[in-house]
Amino acid sequence: MGKDEFLALALQNPVNGAILDELPRLALPDAWLVAGCLAQTVWNVLTGRAIDHGISDYDAFYFDPDTSWEAEDAVIRTLHERLGHLGAKIEIRNQARVHLWYPGKHGLPYPPLTRATDGIDRFLTQNTQIGVRRLDNGHEVYAPHGFDDVERLIVRPNLALNFSAANYAAKAARWKALWPELTLIAAE
Repeated sequence: MGKDEFLALALQNPVNGAILDELPRLALPDAWLVAGCLAQTVWNVLTGRAIDHGISDYDAFYFDPDTSWEAEDAVIRTLHERLGHLGAKIEIRNQARVHLWYPGKHGLPYPPLTRATDGIDRFLTQNTQIGVRRLDNGHEVYAPHGFDDVERLIVRPNLALNFSAANYAAKAARWKALWPELTLIAAE
């Protein structure tokens, strides 16, 4: 599967499209729609399920040097006001401030990031290491591992610095219950 086919399938989900339309209007630096909402939409198309089957939330990242909670909270509230009518759980987070709260919440190290795509690089699974953003002339896609695992319904651990085998096992089990066709690669 190439970038164009992936995009065509992921954009069949109208929530993905609405978020991608809204992010540029927010004028956030380095803003991306990321992770499961993209890969899981593709899984749903490939397996003939409802387009939003199993998608628990829609994640967006941006990278703003203002690491105050107040600035991030204002972005969260604005996005929810603009897209609340969709009825989807949308989570947007400033990747410049993740290192401030992640170790306390998860008990794992999380050195500061330098751009939003650094956060994508630290995702728990390789198949969700995908980000999309709208440009004036189309879309930019960030997918360091490509789309083969998404197309082949493979869940593979991403052994990044903040990897947790327990969190990976829990996520993989949840997904396997929702998409029995998945092949899960064990975390060694």
